[in-house]
Parts: sequence; C-alpha cells; structure tokens
Amino acid sequence: MSILAPLLEAGSIITHHVPWPRAMVDVETWQRITLHLAGGELTLLGLWGEPGCVHMAVSAPETAEIAVFTIDCPEGRFPSVGLAHPPAIRLERCVQDLFGLMAEGAEDTRHWLDHGAWGLGTPMGTPGAAPAHDYKFLAVKGDNLHEIPVGPVHAGIIEPGHFRFTADGETVVRLEQRMGYTHKGTESLFAGATIEHGARLAGRVSGDATVAYAASYARAVEAALGVAPPPRAVWLRALMGEIERVANHIGDFGAICNDASFAIMLSHCSMLRERLLRATAAAFGHRLMMDCIVPGGTSRDIAAEGVAALHALVPDFRDRLDQLVDLYDSMASLQDRTVTTGIVKPEFVRRFGAGGHVGRASGRDFDCRRWPGYAPFDELKLDVPVREDGDVNARVWIRILEMRASLGLIEQMLAELPAGPWFTPLPAPDGVREGMALTESFRGDVLVWLRIAADGTVARCHLRDPSWFQWPLLETAVFGNIVADFPLCNKSFNCSYSGVDL
Repeated sequence: MSILAPLLEAGSIITHHVPWPRAMVDVETWQRITLHLAGGELTLLGLWGEPGCVHMAVSAPETAEIAVFTIDCPEGRFPSVGLAHPPAIRLERCVQDLFGLMAEGAEDTRHWLDHGAWGLGTPMGTPGAAPAHDYKFLAVKGDNLHEIPVGPVHAGIIEPGHFRFTADGETVVRLEQRMGYTHKGTESLFAGATIEHGARLAGRVSGDATVAYAASYARAVEAALGVAPPPRAVWLRALMGEIERVANHIGDFGAICNDASFAIMLSHCSMLRERLLRATAAAFGHRLMMDCIVPGGTSRDIAAEGVAALHALVPDFRDRLDQLVDLYDSMASLQDRTVTTGIVKPEFVRRFGAGGHVGRASGRDFDCRRWPGYAPFDELKLDVPVREDGDVNARVWIRILEMRASLGLIEQMLAELPAGPWFTPLPAPDGVREGMALTESFRGDVLVWLRIAADGTVARCHLRDPSWFQWPLLETAVFGNIVADFPLCNKSFNCSYSGVDL
C-alpha cells in the first residue's frame, strides 16, 4: 500500500512538471509526515525554504515513491521536523538563517550559516538587523575531560570547518562540528539568473562533484520544461560521471593511506589520478569536465583523441589499481589503522538516509542510479557494492569496488556510445515551471529542485549535497576512537564543506 498517497490526498496537489508530485499540506499532515520519518517508513531527501513557506522532499523506499510537501508559514514558524527526526536539524537551522522561518519546538536554534559577517539577518527572507551571535558548543560534563579545538583553518589545502573534541585522555567522547565558513550566497545567486548561468553556478557548488551537480541541475531543468536530451548526450553525461567517480575515489584511496602514514600509496594514486585527468582533458577539454553538461545536453562532444586516450588508459589503470589494492591489503600496519576504526552503525545510516560510500559501507543498499534510476543506467551493467562492517576499511573497499565497476562502465559506454547530436535547444516556458532531479555523485545523491519563472529565468533553486546527511555521522564514527585517528576517519568520509555552506 502506498504510504505517500494518503498524505498527498490530505493536501492540495500543485501542478508542476517534475517526475514527482508536490502538495501543499496543513500542520497536521506535516506532523504525520514527520512521524513517518521518525518511524523509518520514510527517508528525508531534503528540507529547504523560501519566503513564507518550507518544502520537504521525502522518499518511501518500500514503495519506490518520492514526493515534495510544502507548508505555509504565515507567522514565520513551522512545526519542527528535527525535534523527532534529527537529520532535519541542520537543515532547519539553515532555513532559519536564510529565511527567518523558525522551526517551532526545535531544541537547537543556533545559527548555522550566519557567523555574524553579513551585516544583516535572514537575507533571503525579510532582511533585518544582524542578530546577536554568541555561539555556544554543547556542553559535556564529566571528570578528567578536556576540549581540543581544531580549525576552522587547517593544515594544508583544505576547506575551513571547526571541530570541537571533548576527550578523556586520548579517547574522544564527543565531537561537535561547526560549518558555514565557506558560505557564498549560492541560492541567492540563482535568483533571477538565466538557465545557462544557473548551470555554471550549479557546477561550482562543490567543485570536486561538478559533473554530478551540473547533471542534476540540467535534469531538473529538463523535467520542468518537458525536454528530453539526445541519447548521445545522456550517455556522455553518464560517462563523465563515472570518470569523476574514479578520479575522486583514487585520490581518496591514496589520501586515506597517507593519513595512516603510508605515503607511497598517495604517490601512486596521485599519479593514476593525474593520468586520468589528462585523458579527460583530451576528451572533454577540461580536466574536471566543468561546464561540459548543460540543460538540453552537453556543451561539446567527446573528442576522438580523448576516446583513444581513455581506451588506452582504462586497462592499465585497472591493472595498477589491482597492484595497489594487493599492497594495501597486505600491510598489517595499515590494516591496524583502518580495520575497526571509525565505525558507523547501520541504524544510523538508515535513519539519516546516508548515501554514497558512507551509507553503502554500513549496509545501506542505495544508489540513485538504480533507484529511482535514470538513463542510461537501465541499459548498463551496474554493480553497487555494499558492506556491513562500517569502518574506515569498509569505506576504502567500497571505493575500490566502485572504481572497478566504474572502469567497466566506462569501457561499455565508450563501446556503445550512441551516434547523433549532443544538444537540443530548450523551449521557452509556458508559465511557471518546476523540476527536481536526483543524481549520483561520488559522495552520494545530489538533489536539485528549482522553479523557472515565466520569463525563463531561475526563480528559485535549492541544491542539497549528500554531505548534509553524512557530516553528522562522522561525529558518531569518532566516538571511542583516539584523537589521532580523526584525520583517518574524516578522510574516509571526505564530506564536502562547500556543499553544506551554500
């Protein structure tokens, strides 16, 4: 039986052009949805605001359904989802900072994005005076406890984020994160942008996942306008996505080993990554494939020399990867650092709906290439590895297995790439249109929801990084580990700072 049907029927369906319905609901229905989230029957996909209302996207995995629900906030308040379902807490704090809409009953109303540097409050709602800022980290009481502040400025080239450890000797008893240091007004920049400029913005939300973000944005625009990109473009997008997955996973593989003091692995993995990026530049004119995916298709075709470079690289990449995996698996000192370190419990990944390597390493068998699914993966042999152990080693192995699967997909797509055009022009909208898409990045599912105004500009665009539901799990992963293992745990997650700072 459909769990979402009665919730949608209790509301007022809003006609729009996306794969999934959106309904305006009252307080009672909003609270019923919250109870289904807390009970595990529904999974939270996103929660975001705009002036006067809040939206929530949810999925029902048992019945393969997705829906968006909207609640009006005439008095600037809405019933807190995070009070019963913790994955919504940080999203509610973000809505509060940007739009001034308060989650009624919420236990944590501290600022998330607003660090007191804006000179005003609630910039996307009704701008007002800058609020007072006295950020208090959560207190931990007990004998022999001490605090260790780390960041927001870190060693090396890394994005800023603050980590507040409470430790008993060397053992971590609590970690609390604070983000928002790379806030750049992303969602404000979309307002009034052309569809073409919006594509450039989407590809820069989290630069290491530029392909996934651009693809999700393009698919949302196409859903809104009722456009089907050419088959060749669909396959080129998928090819770029798998290249991006391998490039990031091989970099993370080396970086994790480096944090365990096995630097030679970083050298070899970095070399492989560089060779892949050079072949990618030959294929698509850009090492990271930035701005190669646009609404309507792709901005360019794959170059013949790029096809040859990828064909030559993939078999050698696979062989060298296997050699590095054998080395990783044979080093007892390395296994001692990664096995049983930083365990994330399966019930936590299910509750938070964590995707990507974080979720799949702890038993959550979810990949949006497969469900809800999108082309061309319904025509490809897609293997999605899952492990149950949930430690650093499991997250390493998910990356290894995904790289092997992606290399096979790259070969298959190069061999079966459809002929024909790679772009189709977008029609002018016949009124206000909305669209939404989920696209699998190397971290997990990227959600994009947008509204296109009647004049063809972007009226509103929300982009949800998978890291929103992974960062909180890092706090659970380091509990009971030693402080020195935090870099290893953190790198095994490799969450995006920029992606949650909007």
